[in-house]
Amino acid sequence: MSKKSDLVARPGWSLDQRNPQVIQLFMPLWEWLYRYYFRVQTSGWHHIPPQGQVLLVGSHNGGLVAPDMVMMMYDWFRRFGTERPVYGLMHPCVWKAAPRVAHLAAETGAVVAHPKMAIAALRKGASVLVYPGGAKDVFRLHALRHKICLAGNQAFIKLALGHNVPIVPLISYGAHDTLIVLANLYQQVRQLHEWGMPWFLDIDPEVFPIYLGLPWGLAIGPLPNIPLPVTIHTRVCPPIIFERYGREAAHDGDYVEDCYNLVCEKMQQELDNLVQAVEA
Repeated sequence: MSKKSDLVARPGWSLDQRNPQVIQLFMPLWEWLYRYYFRVQTSGWHHIPPQGQVLLVGSHNGGLVAPDMVMMMYDWFRRFGTERPVYGLMHPCVWKAAPRVAHLAAETGAVVAHPKMAIAALRKGASVLVYPGGAKDVFRLHALRHKICLAGNQAFIKLALGHNVPIVPLISYGAHDTLIVLANLYQQVRQLHEWGMPWFLDIDPEVFPIYLGLPWGLAIGPLPNIPLPVTIHTRVCPPIIFERYGREAAHDGDYVEDCYNLVCEKMQQELDNLVQAVEA
């Protein structure tokens, strides 16, 4: 097998692994979670055109399960069907730490969070879903649950500019209450690593939370969890259109940073509005 074909055969490195039939099999489970477990309230889906492609940029919550992300996926499929192509960028660590989960994720549209895969999806005419904040976002402290955290990751801006696609932000309220993140001990654990302690599975976790949640009660480290049955509110925000696009814009560092700050600002405004509306 050639090096190129071997790469394509690996889960997450091919757009062809997405299987609408598998997605359809998951729909009844997702519907039950949506209607009865998380009792999702959603809005703003009219901001996504019925055709064409968008870059969906979200801030997710609730640990490794990220229930708001899953519920957003369900909403997409039930509104646009399983055939409309959309691919989600998933952290490379998942493919290494949980290959069986990664295989299923690939069949529902997940690909490795790598620029090559995002570009390939856009060139195919598909939409792309990205959560730039990654582990730092999904495990941020409970006290920061109403703060947008994209962790300074500006790669999605370059992607949008270079391929002339609008950014559609996704936000949520409530999912961060499905577990309660009390602290992040990553700096302390990283110091132990520098003194010789190996990373579990040779994976740098990027965060090392202490949280309250099921089934552990008190958990230490980025362990999987069973989310508490908390009502989740999701919102699709108005598209963000920048003043200029193209290769030159994508390589202009100052402009990319300005666009990144604009996205963070817009998403924070939308989240503030959602929090105020729900808690009123």
